[in-house]
Parts: sequence; structure tokens; C-alpha cells
Amino acid sequence: MLEAVRCVEESGPLDDAEALHAALRASDEDVARLAARARILGDRLGLRATIARARNAAPWVLIGLALLVVLAGAGLAGKVVGAEDGGRRINAVAALGSLLGLHLITLLVWLIGLVWSPGSWRHSLGGWWLSLSARIAAGRQGQAPLLLQAATRLLTRARMLPWVLGLASHTVWTLSFAVALGGLLFALAFRRYTLGWETTILEPGFFVRLVHGLGYVPSLLGFPVPSAASILSATGGAAPIDPPGQRDWALWMTGCLALYGLLPRFLLALLCVALLRARKAALLRPDVQAPYYRQILQRIAALQPASCIVDADPGRQPSAMQAASLPAEATSDAQIAIGFELAPNHTWPPSAWPEDVPVWSCDGSATSRAQVLARLAETRPRRVLLVCDAAASPDRGTERFVREVLARCGGVGLYLSRTVEDSGAQNGSVTATSPAPLAQRWQTWLVDTRLPVRLVTSAGAWLGRDQEHTE
Repeated sequence: MLEAVRCVEESGPLDDAEALHAALRASDEDVARLAARARILGDRLGLRATIARARNAAPWVLIGLALLVVLAGAGLAGKVVGAEDGGRRINAVAALGSLLGLHLITLLVWLIGLVWSPGSWRHSLGGWWLSLSARIAAGRQGQAPLLLQAATRLLTRARMLPWVLGLASHTVWTLSFAVALGGLLFALAFRRYTLGWETTILEPGFFVRLVHGLGYVPSLLGFPVPSAASILSATGGAAPIDPPGQRDWALWMTGCLALYGLLPRFLLALLCVALLRARKAALLRPDVQAPYYRQILQRIAALQPASCIVDADPGRQPSAMQAASLPAEATSDAQIAIGFELAPNHTWPPSAWPEDVPVWSCDGSATSRAQVLARLAETRPRRVLLVCDAAASPDRGTERFVREVLARCGGVGLYLSRTVEDSGAQNGSVTATSPAPLAQRWQTWLVDTRLPVRLVTSAGAWLGRDQEHTE
């Protein structure tokens, strides 16, 4: 589902405001949030139902392809043991070539695609299976290319595409060879055939070398190989070969078919199964470091409300770095108030705040800090009133932010505000004075960090305004 939605959004982002909020509520884990968003968008686009149909259709499509190949194998075996004349004569070398020829060509194509040409999967039996499954599942909705693109990308990223398609192809070929071999053995067991070879331009010695070369590996497993005399006597115009010689020819042909056809496909199918099991975990987990997913996760994280730190920063040592502000000649006449990491229930600024003193806000995130600091670098104000929550505890992040603000203005005053619950007010406004323990904690922090910041109790006095107009 994730990869399908990603393919859809390549042509343009979707309206996902509702999905982002649902993902935020779903979990704190990145993968779960991405999956929740994709699930909601996929339901809206009908992708979930289409993917479910594709999963249900894929086994039946594979069975259908297997039946076609099995019937073709049975027909080929029937053609091989069919009577060429009244004596039921079979050209064993040509029959073996017709049984193994297409198999060897397709196997070679798969091996080449595995190493040098990953895009050749489209022309394989597994590629046909994947394409047919997507077309059947999509129906008339026109989503077959989307499903195919999502599936191939997902399998390619997990390094599973050639092995999934290979498993489908090798399984079908294994069934085909099993049927062809069974039909061939049944026909040779209960009917009399004359096996040999025929040629017009090739020398008899060529067939001796060919039969012995192909029969070497099967002979290691006990399959007999016709002797040179039997091979030379088994020509189209020769007398019928004796029964023991005919038996060697029949077992040689079935041994070559089993060793060069059935066994390689069966072993490759087992290899595909083993590799797919080993890489299954990579298929189920998206690459959250990809730019597409990182952007989504950042948008989800931006929906989280800023939280105040209420526990003291343990183990903080007094800072030895002295912060410095801009000289007076390098600043402008502007004065700015900045609300830093204020909770949503703070009402800041007060209703009577002077219009010529801009009020900025910083929720503590990296993006918000960068924006505020960039604006300060352009404005270079004479004074900055930094408004913080009195109940919060200053930490290293607060210290770093204050130092960066100091480097971009002429001076900083720290004003501690309290919420309605802290102050006992009824109208949601802040009060001018914080309780002594809270203010003392901030004052101690200023001393420890050696920050040249003044803890003020009146915003109006600090900004040169009458207190009654600003508090």
C-alpha cells in the first residue's frame, strides 16, 4: 500500500490533511505512521480493494499458466513418442533437443537478466504472471500499470524481484518436466519403440561424441549410456537394434531429460524460496530515510503541539563560554518580543500590547528556531524581550537559543509568564510576577550559564513603556 500511494503521488501530492492527523494519533513509530497514512489514502483511491484482488488472483493466474505449460509439455511428450512410421521409430537426439531446447533458452535468459539485465523480467514467464495478475485485479479501473510499478519497485528495493519471478517460472517448468517425464516413461514402458538417430550432412562420429557427452552426468547417477557400436548401428536405415540396446537408448533419453531439465528447475525453485524467506523482512519495512518518507514524517511531526520541559536538566555544569551581544552601533532601533516554547494555554501578548513592538513566536523546533534567528539577523533589534514559561525548566536547548539571540541583538531581557492555573486569573492573561521559587530557578540558571541576560518582572519597563499599558 505504501509503495502504491507513493507511485500515485509522483504525479502530484494528495490532499492528506485528515490522513496526517490520523497517522499522528495512530502511533509514535515512524513505520506505523506511514502505514496509517497510506491506508487512509489507499481506501480513498480504492487501492486497498485492488491490491486485495491482486493477491487473490495471483495464485490462480500462476495455476493457469502452469496448466498451459503442463499441457504443452504433455503434448510435446506425446509428439515425441508418436509414431513417425509404422514401426514407431523415434529420433532420440532430435526428441531430446525438442524437449530441452525452449527450457535451456528461457533459463539462459533468466540467468542473464539476473546478472546483467534486470529489466528483462518483463519477457519471462514470471513477468507474464505478474502482469496478468495486475490486469485481472485492476479490471476496467486502469490501475494495472500502477500496481505493476508499485510491485516491481517494492520487490526491487528488497532485492527480491528476480527471485519472485524466478520462483514462478521455475515452479511452472518443474511441473511441465514432471508431466513430460512421466508421460514419456509411461509410453516407453508399455509400448515398443525403436530409438536411434538420423542425419543427412553430419558424420556418425558426431553422434557418438554427443551421446557420450550428454550421458556423462546421468551415468554418474546410474543411467546407462549406449555404446559406440549401438550408436553407430542405430541409424535410420540400419536393422532394428537388440532389446538391451533399445533399453539403454530409452534410459539415456529419460536420464538426460531428468538431469538437464527437471533437476535444475527444481533446485532453482528451492533456492528462490530460501532467498525470499531470508529477505522477507526487508519487504515489509519501508526505507524511512528516503526523502519522500522523511518529508511525510516531518509534516506529521509538525502537527505535534510543543511541550514544556518541567524537569530540571540533570548534570548540567556551569558554562565557561561568555555570550556577547551586538554593539549599539550595529543594531537598529527596533524592539521585539519573542514567545519561546509557550504552552497553548498562554495568552501572549496581552490585549493592550503596543503595536510598534512586534511579537514573534518560537515553538522550539529546529525549523521555528531557524526562522526566528534568520529574521533577527535581518532586523538586528536594539532589545529583545524573551518570554518563557515560568513553570518550565531551562535546559541546554534554551541556553543555546538565548546565546544565538544575543549574537543578533543589542540585549535580551527574560520575562517569565504564568498560565491561568498558575496565576489564579480568570481571563486567561499572564501576570507580571512569578512565584519566588520559579524565578529563583531561572536566576540561578542565568548565573550558572554566565548569560548577560536580565530577569525582568515588567515587560513595559524593559521596553521603555509604562507598565499599565503592557501588563
